[in-house]
Amino acid sequence: MALYLLDTTAFSDLMREHRKVEARVAVLAPTGRVFICSIVRGEVRYGLESLPRGRKQREVEAKVMALFATLACEPVPEVAGDYYGRIKREAEKRGLALSENDLWIGATALALDAILVTRDSDFQRVPGLLVEDWTK
Repeated sequence: MALYLLDTTAFSDLMREHRKVEARVAVLAPTGRVFICSIVRGEVRYGLESLPRGRKQREVEAKVMALFATLACEPVPEVAGDYYGRIKREAEKRGLALSENDLWIGATALALDAILVTRDSDFQRVPGLLVEDWTK
């Protein structure tokens, strides 16, 4: 049974109510097979903190919190650090530009033996990382 880690782009697709992404999550979320990790949660919270205070920010925050309530959030496991080191060094050698958070998200997916759900094509060049784009 496959596990699916949503990255921040996939979470954003849920926020924008992308029908294909919503349909996949609707089927998988009740089974516990789709989740986010603490890095994604942090990126989403940062985005919320960056919004100007007011009605719009409160509406977005309510939507975010509702999605957080439906998706499990896994912590970054210790072994993700081992994957992180390998991924970062390989990325440097190949000239692949991944942010620190993306490196940790990819390492977390590998550590949890999960498929990473993302629109970010850079992840497809990470050796051993299984990637799916649910918007297609």
